[in-house]
Amino acid sequence: MKFFKSNARDSFITLFLLFFVSAVMAQNAGFNIKVKPLSQKLIDGPLVLGKQGSFFVGGREVESNTLSTLPAYLASGNITVDQMYVHFQSPVKPKASSLVLIHGCCLTGKTWESTPDGRMGWDEYFVKRGFSTYVIDQSGRGRSAVNATVINNVKLGKDTPDHLPVVFAAAHEGAWTIFRFGSEYPKVFDGLKFPVAAQAGLWQQMVPDWLNSMPTPNPTVPALSELSKQLKKTVLISHSQSGIYPFQTAALSNEGIAGIISIEPGACPAADGDLTPYVKMPIMVLFGDYVELSPRWAPRLKACREFIQKTNLAGGKAELLVLPEIGIKGNSHMLMQDSNSIEIADILASWIEQRIK
Repeated sequence: MKFFKSNARDSFITLFLLFFVSAVMAQNAGFNIKVKPLSQKLIDGPLVLGKQGSFFVGGREVESNTLSTLPAYLASGNITVDQMYVHFQSPVKPKASSLVLIHGCCLTGKTWESTPDGRMGWDEYFVKRGFSTYVIDQSGRGRSAVNATVINNVKLGKDTPDHLPVVFAAAHEGAWTIFRFGSEYPKVFDGLKFPVAAQAGLWQQMVPDWLNSMPTPNPTVPALSELSKQLKKTVLISHSQSGIYPFQTAALSNEGIAGIISIEPGACPAADGDLTPYVKMPIMVLFGDYVELSPRWAPRLKACREFIQKTNLAGGKAELLVLPEIGIKGNSHMLMQDSNSIEIADILASWIEQRIK
């Protein structure tokens, strides 16, 4: 297994790094997979599909008399809201396990598609690796509908402005520090692997976020549970704000969930909570670089370490992978778009192939 390039000119440093990596791996709940990279031939070759398509999961019907303020459209009637959009691609001979990719705050399923600088995204990578891959738009985001009647209620004077939904948009400057590109905009951390020259391609992906106006629990969670049951054997892969969703889904039901990968979760389950739903499946929590420099992310990593430790003490199979601790440095919060995104995908795919039986 090689997570770094040894410096042949300095055997002492090489031996030290080997010792360091071994020690860290022991701390990371025995993270000792053998990484098998996707061949360059497959990376460069065509994407060959057995099938592809899209569908929706979940949703509820709402009756309203404020559907429209335009005379050309009926104000009264029924609409469907809170459904979750799913786009899928399957190779000709898919593996037994499928993958569900769940985006984070202020974004859509575009997160997993081509990178801002035009490289292959993880949705394509995993299909080439042999996995049927399902990319969602969270309820209330992207191609999943929002309930606009609450806005029209205020516009028509039927509700006061304090009933307006809480919607926010992430500024480039704020996202810069949250995504850990640098300590402040437009400064860049030394060694950063995010393609900063193509940052406009990331800003174009960002959308208004209705998260704080969605029902509780967020409709995405029961929709993920329904999707997992349909797929029968799937790995839920989440990122950032959605990091907690696979765990909340497992708390509803383990049915169909073969494993969980949570990438830089905004929260892990409480270490002193009920860990029963999480001891029945392999779990990986993954963090990139510069975490300890961030007052936002350092406490989250600490809490996730505690969750991993307590889950394993309860008989679980949970692993924490902090990339700098195994010699991979420079990854931002958006590591699926970083310049070494394929290297990270190789690690995740190898973990799935070796952990999910």
